[in-house]
Amino acid sequence: MNFSQPTADFFVPDGASAAAALARTTHLAVGAHQDDVEFMAVQGVLECFGRPERPFGSVVVTNGAGSARIGPYAGVSNEEMCRLRRLEQRAAATIGQYSFAAQLDFTSAEAKTPGSPAVVADLQALFRAARVRTVYTHNLADKHETHVAVGLAVIAALRGLPRDRRPEKLYGCEVWRDLDWMPDNEKVVFDVSARQNLQAALGGVFDSQIAGGKRYDLASAGRRRANATFLESHAADKTEMAAFAMDLTPLIADDTLDIIGYVAGCIQRFEADVRRKLAARLAGGAAAAGRPG
Repeated sequence: MNFSQPTADFFVPDGASAAAALARTTHLAVGAHQDDVEFMAVQGVLECFGRPERPFGSVVVTNGAGSARIGPYAGVSNEEMCRLRRLEQRAAATIGQYSFAAQLDFTSAEAKTPGSPAVVADLQALFRAARVRTVYTHNLADKHETHVAVGLAVIAALRGLPRDRRPEKLYGCEVWRDLDWMPDNEKVVFDVSARQNLQAALGGVFDSQIAGGKRYDLASAGRRRANATFLESHAADKTEMAAFAMDLTPLIADDTLDIIGYVAGCIQRFEADVRRKLAARLAGGAAAAGRPG
């Protein structure tokens, strides 16, 4: 692969050629930072782990230079942090038996450039070579601007492909904002109860983040447990852990579909649901207050 950044990294854990690794990949996650893939797309990892007929691949867009750091990493330079995070991502790829792990090595500022032409070009080259069926990226209501930029770049790259080369599914996953707020009939619910030891290993490999001051591993596992419990109020838990996603497939099935309108529509339906429930309870209380004692 010829990427925009000469420092980009393409790692194949089992030593296959880049062409072979890309051609065999059926599930692909595109995250903004090292560790995003492991926390947002664990369903893809679990779906593919130990199944050579459907390998999982990962793409990290940025170099990870701006991460928080305290404790043993307090004095680490940006250059050294980038090196450490690259090694951690390679370790996660080995543990998770990924088909490949690509790290495109853009800065966050470059990734957030309007339109992100270089990012889109690199992603499109990967999509053309891999021909994946399922793609995971950041949800478009995420709080982190770089995450939103990467999600938009994924959509732009896929929209640039012929329709018969696009994946069957595109999911926007949880990282810097969960998706509990989405109407239940719209959220995609993944059962990720399996192989919790593998999930812990994947999350725990990112020591530069964990010991550096951010317990993403515990927070992500806690979110998945909370999702499973709080999904339904009048039924016993059906799973131990659940991950939520926004179905972004319509945005690559119809290039004319307005992206802002698509996401805003989901938010508006959430607002309407809140208003309906409040109105019903307030109307009931008013009626009760008006009845003679």
